[in-house]
Amino acid sequence: MPLDSRLIAHLDQGLILDITLEDLPFRVYVAQRDADVEQVADLVPAEQFQSEGDVHVAAIHDGDDASEQIQDVLFNLNPGDAIVFLCTGPQAYADTLAELGQDPAANVAS
Repeated sequence: MPLDSRLIAHLDQGLILDITLEDLPFRVYVAQRDADVEQVADLVPAEQFQSEGDVHVAAIHDGDDASEQIQDVLFNLNPGDAIVFLCTGPQAYADTLAELGQDPAANVAS
């Protein structure tokens, strides 16, 4: 599934991206954080939860097939949805950014 991505903002240990998939826009939050749903509230503004779309959350661990997990989430999106990828290690973070069309070397989580 080809997608275009654009960096919107830096987060503490992460990025906010806008991606376009099949001509539909989506907001994506990628962060190197623990796989804890409590982390989502720290990353995603309240307005996103109040909008009509759903917020999908996926944990990606070092050693996981990030590409497969990301494709599974992208396949289930509806217009207006947002995605949060909680990457629990540096390799998972780099793999996720690469899969979303971003240069991992230029966007190292600090």
